Amino acid sequence: MNHINHIIDGRECFISASVQPEFILIQTLGNHERGIFDSTADLIAQATGVPFVLAAFQVFDWDLDLTPWHDDAINRSPEVGTKTPETLRYITESLLPTLVKEYGNIPVILGGYSLGGLFALWASTQTDRFAAIAAASPSLWIKDWMDFAKAHPVKAGKVYLSLGDQEEHVKNRAIARVGDSVRGEYELLKNTLGKDNCTLVWNPGNHFQDGDKRLAAAFSWCVKQMSPT
Repeated sequence: MNHINHIIDGRECFISASVQPEFILIQTLGNHERGIFDSTADLIAQATGVPFVLAAFQVFDWDLDLTPWHDDAINRSPEVGTKTPETLRYITESLLPTLVKEYGNIPVILGGYSLGGLFALWASTQTDRFAAIAAASPSLWIKDWMDFAKAHPVKAGKVYLSLGDQEEHVKNRAIARVGDSVRGEYELLKNTLGKDNCTLVWNPGNHFQDGDKRLAAAFSWCVKQMSPT
């Protein structure tokens, strides 16, 4: 795969591209994810055998850019919860047009880990631009997620959810509700998309284990579900 670094409309982007890709995969890129970008791309390639483009765009502030509404348990800054529309606009108005011009108008899968997974699910309720969502260990412990999800169904056709089997077994009460929220989200998705178009995978371990493997598995499921081969 061809590995390229670009600055696209003021944000650094890591791009890993196959020849004649069939899918565009987009993920958030926090500072902590830079070192595992290449391994994520390699794992997807090994798992699918399908040509794709993986593009990761720079997240300036993890909480500010990706939290869809304010929650003191995530961050007490009053700005948190105000910037996600701007992040989504960057994808739809800057990043995607650049990728489509280079690689063609092919299906787009949006994914992410932790807050990146939360953002991906939220974004899929705002636009139908994404064919599938790859949400690995998404931070669905944000307050009022289930109320929001019930009122705002996803517009993507396929959704992958995963969670570590120890993530809900923590002392922090806010974070501990993640298990119930992910289970609830999965039930909603089965009702709205059908059980063949969504999945919930339980991974061994806590939230801080195997982020690249979990995200790669999420993207790989989406690619294989959508690939005609």
